[in-house]
Amino acid sequence: MTTIGLSLPQLGPVVSATLVRDFVQQADAMGFDTLWVQDHFMYALRQAGEYGGSAAEQPSVYRSVWAPTELLAAAATWTERMEFGTSVLVGGNHWPAQLANRLATIDRISGGRLSVVGLSVGWSEEEHRAVGVDPKTRGRRMDDFVPALRACWGADPVEYHGSFFDIGPAIMQPKPSRMPKLMSGMYSEPGLARTARDFDLWNPGSMPIDAVVTSLATVNARRPTGKPPVGAIYRMAQESTAGKRLSVDEMTLRAEECVAADLDGIIVETNFCSEIDSPAQWLNILGALEPVVNSVRGHRDS
Repeated sequence: MTTIGLSLPQLGPVVSATLVRDFVQQADAMGFDTLWVQDHFMYALRQAGEYGGSAAEQPSVYRSVWAPTELLAAAATWTERMEFGTSVLVGGNHWPAQLANRLATIDRISGGRLSVVGLSVGWSEEEHRAVGVDPKTRGRRMDDFVPALRACWGADPVEYHGSFFDIGPAIMQPKPSRMPKLMSGMYSEPGLARTARDFDLWNPGSMPIDAVVTSLATVNARRPTGKPPVGAIYRMAQESTAGKRLSVDEMTLRAEECVAADLDGIIVETNFCSEIDSPAQWLNILGALEPVVNSVRGHRDS
């Protein structure tokens, strides 16, 4: 079954608590299944490397970013049905013991509706340095991060001793009411190896669907024996950070391709739509997505 979800309003000067509440409630009424957040906290004025590995600088909308876990906690109080996920949290921005507590709290606030925790190594050297993490350790730190996070959600007393994290023995409560699926947002060769070894899902971004299917088969060919296959949740931006625009008809067709490929889910991203200049405009964009959600739900219910 393919779910259909939305990225919450999180980027740019238009975001407000009232907008997020109205967005959540409108999305709920429209029949969307899930709500998602991403993870950045600063806009570097002197940037080392490329944004996302592909652009000279971040889009200006990143000058204001609402914090992901706090935003999910608020959203959890405005819907009693929709589930929640992170797409994705940057491992270097967090420490697994503290993150385990924050995410478990969101799960409890929402009545057990935190379904997916997406993680990746990130790209911003400036953000890593700002939180005291050496950006050169991003990959190796993620290798230690995932088992440490899982350990924190395991039975008490919790204990984990790794290359980067030294936890317990300790009591760590609350626990999530169910174990969230972990989703990888990594695309490099080492990242795909981590995905096959440590994760339940993969977030392939917005690559063509046939490429997603091919890449997913490659990941699962490397999957350790006895583990269920890695699934995929597809991210579809109505307007990309490079300014490429998809019409609602094109998004509906892409969503139908995801359903036909039996992907686990779809995330629709509207944070980068250049016409957003007011809360009302953001809600208008959401309302126009009705054919997309209806198409996915129609295939599912048929």
